Amino acid sequence: MLTEESHNAHGKRLFGLSRNVFMAGLVSFFMDVSSEMIYPLVPLFLSSMLGVNKSMIGLIEGSAESTASLIKVFSGWISDRLGKRKGLMLAGYAVSTLSRPLVATAGSWPQVFASRLVDRFGKGVRTAPRDAIIAESTEQSSLGRAFSFHRSMDTMGAVAGPGIAFIGLQMYHSSYRQLFWLSMVPGLLALLIIALFITESKKAVPSSPSQSLRLSLSGFSGRTRFFFLIVTLFALGNSSDAFLILRARQLGVPITMIPVVYLLFNLIYSVTAIPAGIAADRYGRKRLIFAGFLLFAGLYSGFALAKSPMAIWVLFGFYGVFMGLTEGIQKAFLATLVPESLKGTAYGIYAGAIGIAALPSSFVAGLLWDKVSPAATFWFGAVMAAISAMLFLMLIIGMRDKSSAIE
Repeated sequence: MLTEESHNAHGKRLFGLSRNVFMAGLVSFFMDVSSEMIYPLVPLFLSSMLGVNKSMIGLIEGSAESTASLIKVFSGWISDRLGKRKGLMLAGYAVSTLSRPLVATAGSWPQVFASRLVDRFGKGVRTAPRDAIIAESTEQSSLGRAFSFHRSMDTMGAVAGPGIAFIGLQMYHSSYRQLFWLSMVPGLLALLIIALFITESKKAVPSSPSQSLRLSLSGFSGRTRFFFLIVTLFALGNSSDAFLILRARQLGVPITMIPVVYLLFNLIYSVTAIPAGIAADRYGRKRLIFAGFLLFAGLYSGFALAKSPMAIWVLFGFYGVFMGLTEGIQKAFLATLVPESLKGTAYGIYAGAIGIAALPSSFVAGLLWDKVSPAATFWFGAVMAAISAMLFLMLIIGMRDKSSAIE
């Protein structure tokens, strides 16, 4: 945590937060503006401009998300071993920013594929070192506030990005490439903030060379391994949001309004996140996770049955509620299942399992879209969520046998 020495190194406090925390929030805001200007448009660019089928779009998105999740497993450990975090943080954000020209100049799907892989690789590199910098720059009693501020700034960027994309589509007459180039500007601002205002904690020192990375299930209880299985099964049905965007376009939402639909999702997500945390404290994490699985099953059933643009708007709104209710709560629940000495390994396996599942999930979703029907993509997700809900209920019942109260 923050010592007197590191407190002085981090400079003055801004709005009650250490300078590192405040600046890291600004960095995430600008990078999310950059990313979310592009993300809602990439599947449309691939399908309408480059003629890519849905199976290939699923492969591209699944590979990209798997890359990010798997790199996260190792980047934090590397920063511990090196005793340096700012350099990895800067490198990760730089890699993502420099991926923009690849998609802006793309004439074929492999170049878009490369851009998405590079972008997500950068995200995987930067996330854990950045979070470590936030933790090391904050007193233990203020960690919740620090990370909540960071999440809030990140989500605000996810709201602003699609809004800028919507305005840009009007100005550039639906030119995707102009917006892809423009998205570099907030990314470069993020890099400048890191370089000029983020300071390395003097507390970070290299770990012992004898320490090795262990990603094994052998040290975990049966219920912890069962939880890993449940979240992996759920992830297999939780395909890329690119398919939600393609569904919106298929049902008649105008291209220029797609960023607004995505903005609505992020706005509702940001509004519901804090009340969801309060609800988790009051009613228990297990209840919210179970409710989240059921809500997702209902939402994906809705996307399968939807017939009009109005239904898409409503479903995206409820999808924002789902994300607000569940984001982070599974990680909080996992912390209650594992001992302190295995938390890092647990989160590594958790991220790795979801990352590995992301690739087949989106590829299967694309195959179902192309070979069966668009609705089949969402029925598959709904069924997997329902199975996950039932398995999680079994876990809750099993845990009740040992402890009568739900958290």
